[in-house]
Amino acid sequence: MTESRTTRGSARGGGARSTVSAPVLDARALNRATLARQLLLRRSGRSARDAVAHLVGLQAQNTRPPYHALAARLDGFAPEELSGLMARREVARIVTLRSTIHTHTADDCLTLRPLVQPARDRELGAFREGLAGVDPDRLAAVARDLVEAEPRTMAQLREALAAEWPDADPAALAVAARCTLPLVQVTPRGLWEESGRVALTTVERWLGRPAEPAPAPESVVLRYLAAFGPASVKDMQTWAGLTRLRPAFERLRPRLLTFRDSGGVELFDLPDAPRPDPATPAPPRFLPEFDNLLLAHADRARVVPPAHRGRNWRGNQAARVLLVDGFLAGLWKQEPGALVVEVFGELTKAQREEVAAEGERMLRVLRPGASYDIRFGEVLPR
Repeated sequence: MTESRTTRGSARGGGARSTVSAPVLDARALNRATLARQLLLRRSGRSARDAVAHLVGLQAQNTRPPYHALAARLDGFAPEELSGLMARREVARIVTLRSTIHTHTADDCLTLRPLVQPARDRELGAFREGLAGVDPDRLAAVARDLVEAEPRTMAQLREALAAEWPDADPAALAVAARCTLPLVQVTPRGLWEESGRVALTTVERWLGRPAEPAPAPESVVLRYLAAFGPASVKDMQTWAGLTRLRPAFERLRPRLLTFRDSGGVELFDLPDAPRPDPATPAPPRFLPEFDNLLLAHADRARVVPPAHRGRNWRGNQAARVLLVDGFLAGLWKQEPGALVVEVFGELTKAQREEVAAEGERMLRVLRPGASYDIRFGEVLPR
């Protein structure tokens, strides 16, 4: 990290202050800071609920990633802890950030969804043609009655709505309901080692209390920086799937520190947030597909070295990733009786031993009593 005077900015005329005198945080400095916020530099003794709140939710496009994410981050975690929270409706699965499913605390389900509603409105715009002649307010009211009477699958919702609007596109009707209403996936979907189809009801019905107003953007900026900072305005917009967040950062500028990355982009951070020495050791970590660590910044070089950019994706499907020394170093998968680790390059003997030990620990947490071999392979260069 280049040493210089840390600056606080003032929003003169609403514009960004020059970052010429701001300290530079290179990719390694950003990596260690982000890992510390993400509970990946040292495992945390937090409860699962507190971790979900601190991380502002866990990406949950599939059902197992939240469990893998917490296994990598928490000391003493057991899958039953998160599953119990979900069964008791203290956390739930709902579409929020980036218009994807996240596991959030009940409080965040009720507030973050209103915050990101503009993104759902934009998504709905692609289906306007199939909704010609449909009154959106009546659609929302009818859909709410349907899913609050009993949880419905998307197929059931399509069928019921098509009976009300036979001339509209059934798929567009169901998407409109999903975009307009804050719908949660009810259990047993998402419970550990249980299966269940996706059935939806409103967050208010599921949690037994009314939705709340969207929080002030500034409050979410502070939470984002606490979990993902230091970060740019564009980084947070990428994480949230929102635009026009610059004014919120500018209003907070007097309370924040500013840095710049190696390319000169201005970064904001909380004054008291951890920014460890870049030389701090970072143990290996096994992360699930779509982990927010790899999705929460516009510039992902703090975790993904340029040489490995895009290698954790197979088409539009993200792979499970291995971090070595804090950076993307390979992929992993589970096969019958084996944990298969595929690295992008050579690991030292010590690194292989550390990776194997971390893999064994993960398996003990998620598959206690099961016997697994750990196999190493190499992902061929593209």
